[in-house]
Amino acid sequence: MTDSIITTNSASALEALAQRLDPKQLLRAEPLAPYTTFKIGGPADLLYYATSADALATAVSAARELGVPWFVLGLGANILVGDKGFRGLVIRNRASAHAIAPDGRLVAESGAIVRDLVLDSVRQGWSGLEHYVGIPSTVGGALWQNLHFLSPAPERERTMFIAEVFESCEILSEEGERRTVDADYVQFGYDDTVFHHRRDVILSATFQLQRADSVALQRILQENLSWRGARHPWLEIHPSAGSIFKKIADVGAGRLVDQCGLKGFRVGDASISHMHANIMVNLGRATASDVRALIAHAQQAVLERFGHALEPEIAFVGEF
Repeated sequence: MTDSIITTNSASALEALAQRLDPKQLLRAEPLAPYTTFKIGGPADLLYYATSADALATAVSAARELGVPWFVLGLGANILVGDKGFRGLVIRNRASAHAIAPDGRLVAESGAIVRDLVLDSVRQGWSGLEHYVGIPSTVGGALWQNLHFLSPAPERERTMFIAEVFESCEILSEEGERRTVDADYVQFGYDDTVFHHRRDVILSATFQLQRADSVALQRILQENLSWRGARHPWLEIHPSAGSIFKKIADVGAGRLVDQCGLKGFRVGDASISHMHANIMVNLGRATASDVRALIAHAQQAVLERFGHALEPEIAFVGEF
């Protein structure tokens, strides 16, 4: 998930890039652990706060032009940052402007936090995002992963996807062009979109919401938060990156790990959650090396017992 182009004079390229970014929004040698939900990760050479879609596009374009590796960081979920950090530019996406039009179209910059959009839309009587209230994500991350949740209550018979309310998004393509694209371009799948396979950057998105009763929507929020809270470790107590392994149809990756008796198994301060076997938690001082060793142990155990090869769902960022 990082550029492979590295200049022969990386120090000078980094300095040239730093000179083109707002110094008030720029940090050097900044540890990334506090910026991820796993609370793991070494320092970035440069960490830049992009507070608008234009600033995000400018930073990416400058890094590309100068050949500096770069990575866009939202809320830091679904990733594991290496203990040695990231050599290059990490762009902290804080482009969060958003508004709901009278026809229910919600336009939001890609750094907007999904929970904020959920609360705003429900307060105004608009339905479509309430399923995702308990999931830590920005708009960009939600589209990248095709955010989903088992809903609605009480049956929870199907998975709801962010693609269902998606209308379009503005991107900075890997070719450097700003353009608006639709769902055909995005190619929504399960935990997959075109953004896994191209270095496009999502700048903003438009969602089409539907009118609904605010009281009923508030009830759904409470039901979803309660249901998720009873089945997932709380990030405030046990930091994690969410599900570690990709779904295996009709089997369940977490179920296989559980059947290997691995709930609670730990390497260092990284442990497989007692609540959910497809989630690994940081018990306090876990390192990226601890997590990778734990992942390898779970993969080997499942392969030997069931013959299934577990594939990580999380992204590995930086140097390990």
